[in-house]
Amino acid sequence: MSKRAVIIICVFLCVIAEINAQSKRIESQFRIARLKYSGGGDWYNDPSAEVNLLKYAKQNAGIDTDPKYEFVEISNDNFTSYPLIFMTGHGNVSFSDYEIKRLRTYLESGGFLYIDDDFGMDKAIRREIKKVFPEYDFAELPYNYGLYSCFYRFPNGVPKTHEHDNKPPQGLGIIHKGRLVVYYTYESNPSDAWADADIHKDPPEKREEALRFGTNILIWSLTQ
Repeated sequence: MSKRAVIIICVFLCVIAEINAQSKRIESQFRIARLKYSGGGDWYNDPSAEVNLLKYAKQNAGIDTDPKYEFVEISNDNFTSYPLIFMTGHGNVSFSDYEIKRLRTYLESGGFLYIDDDFGMDKAIRREIKKVFPEYDFAELPYNYGLYSCFYRFPNGVPKTHEHDNKPPQGLGIIHKGRLVVYYTYESNPSDAWADADIHKDPPEKREEALRFGTNILIWSLTQ
């Protein structure tokens, strides 16, 4: 066998090994995808947020996470491969008819959507999620709901991270067939405190509280 042929075979085997490694990563490690949506809202803000949360959950809760920033559109082929989809922003949201149908199928099949209102998206979120689940309205989860104590304890429900309209924080949910499929934090904004410390300059205790709360969200999505 020529030297050139040996090199070609080695390169080929390295490529196969890398593909297998990537497949293993996708199948075994817990990942979050940021939802890229239409309508004009800044779906992309604070990209360090979920990366820091995944790192925190790996270090403090032993979850085998893959702390990388990834985003996905509902129409993407790999949309349903993520166990948790994270959605945030400040403005409008608009789902197409196809996205509404596909999002519902994803949620009914075991997927989980976490939405954090970064201020200004409440009206659009309620309108668009109503299209996905017209038979339900958002309902506030009671303080004794399992999400608030599945790892760290939050006896008063969702914590108040950032002030928006001087309203109390709320943890709202859509429960379908006994399972929480959409969780929505309003007037709370914990994901801002997941971002790198120098972005919003939250005090350390607020960041720790928000990261602990986010860890509960991850664990709840994994165990349900």
